[in-house]
Amino acid sequence: MNMLAVCVEEITVNGACRLNNHNDSPNCMINGVLKRYKEYLPITGDTPIFTIGEGDTPLVKSLNISDSIGCASLHFKLEGCNPTGSFKDRGMVVAVAKALERGVKTIACASTGNTSASAAAYGAYCGLKTTLIVPKGNVARGKLAQAVAYGAHIAMVDGSFDRALEIARELCLKHPIELVNSVNPNRIEGQKTAAFEIIEDLGDAPDHLFIPVGNAGNIVAYWKGFVESRKREDCNKLPILNGYQAEGAAPIVTGKPVDFPETVASAIRIGNPASWAKAVLARDESRGIIGSVTDDEILAAYRLLASKEGVFCEPASAASVAGLLKQANNGIDFSGKKIVCVLTGNGLKDPDIANEIEPASIGEYAAELKSVEEALSLA
Repeated sequence: MNMLAVCVEEITVNGACRLNNHNDSPNCMINGVLKRYKEYLPITGDTPIFTIGEGDTPLVKSLNISDSIGCASLHFKLEGCNPTGSFKDRGMVVAVAKALERGVKTIACASTGNTSASAAAYGAYCGLKTTLIVPKGNVARGKLAQAVAYGAHIAMVDGSFDRALEIARELCLKHPIELVNSVNPNRIEGQKTAAFEIIEDLGDAPDHLFIPVGNAGNIVAYWKGFVESRKREDCNKLPILNGYQAEGAAPIVTGKPVDFPETVASAIRIGNPASWAKAVLARDESRGIIGSVTDDEILAAYRLLASKEGVFCEPASAASVAGLLKQANNGIDFSGKKIVCVLTGNGLKDPDIANEIEPASIGEYAAELKSVEEALSLA
């Protein structure tokens, strides 16, 4: 039996079907974003409360990379542990809950992959029709496979993510469809909860937060979460935000949109971020930076995380660590500082990149103990 299924029942409120968690059920062991942070979210008495396991992701302490940084501590926020493998689930559960509250039957988004997977999963769970508009040839295989499996309606368009988002916006203005991209403020509300968790785990905000920047909604969400926490006196300080774009898709860094963004990090292959202005404001208010890293720097960090920390993330996630390493190599002193790098998605999202890594050791041997011992230099 599906444990999530026994945690949910359908009840009728004001003539509408509503999903509610049976939080007192012995089989329900997860709270989810909506229940855990209800008082800090735009939740009303008519908002359905449900979860498929989003939030409460691990904050893992670095045992190796931290030595090269010279900081007091370095942690990785593993957002790839969300149910569809990325941070998008935090915001999607709030966006979908608010859409259900209003009686919406169809949701839509433009996506380079992670948003589409998340929207399709929550749409499937809640019985909504989900329409995905994706740039043809620019979505990682693992992410597209998720959307297909969840039963979404997929429209591949010739053009960039930015054009796909324009179409999605036009579609939702013309039809009774809820847009669930990060331009939807409910997405930001859900994603800010990751900042709450970091404070809960560390006992305070970090000195520095490093985070990838694509459509730029997540850096805005984290800053919102930290600011709200500081106002509630849940933390004693605010972090310096360090956002990183890929060099081939760095419109905020260059100050102008990129018509044809190119990077191995497909999740941040965006040339005109929807939350550009808000991201710049968050950067400035935190006294931070938004910089860029090359694909080589991203892939080096991607391999380093896997081989030295046992953390397998998608390439876009590694932009945060690449940015940290770049600063450290340029002589920035992090001594005494507590640092968190946000790793936004799981490495299985983009298996083709992993397949390009040269194995440390691989070979074919006879099915005998002696052959294996010799191969491992144990004989």
